[in-house]
This record gives sequence, structure tokens and C-alpha cells, in this order.
Amino acid sequence: SSDLLSSPEKFLARLTISTARLLTHMAADLGTSVEALTPEQIIGWLEQDAKRKRDQGVGAAVLKWQNE
Repeated sequence: SSDLLSSPEKFLARLTISTARLLTHMAADLGTSVEALTPEQIIGWLEQDAKRKRDQGVGAAVLKWQNE
């Protein structure tokens, strides 16, 4: 039960789940498995997502956060 987790542990669990989902999305986009992703592929994918956000607006990006 999540009641057994402290606030930092709950945050880490949410971060881990979000990361797993994002890596799965990246691997599908790149036609590979999560296990085969390289740091260079991950960085390149993040750069392309940032470029989509700049060029097409935040709605076109996978990662939706905004710089304040």
C-alpha cells in the first residue's frame, strides 16, 4: 500500500513510473527496445521533443512542462 511509503518514497515511485513510460515511448519511436537505448539516443530524442515544442507548440511535444 502507498500508505507505507514516505513522501520522498512516493515521489521516487512516481518518478520511476514516469521514467519507465517515457523510455518505452522513446524506444517505440526509435524502433528499438528500452534495454537497447543508448544515452546518445535518449539525448537526441529529448532534443527532438524540445525542437517540436519550440516549432509547433507545447501540445506537439511529448514532455509538456513549461519553463517559467
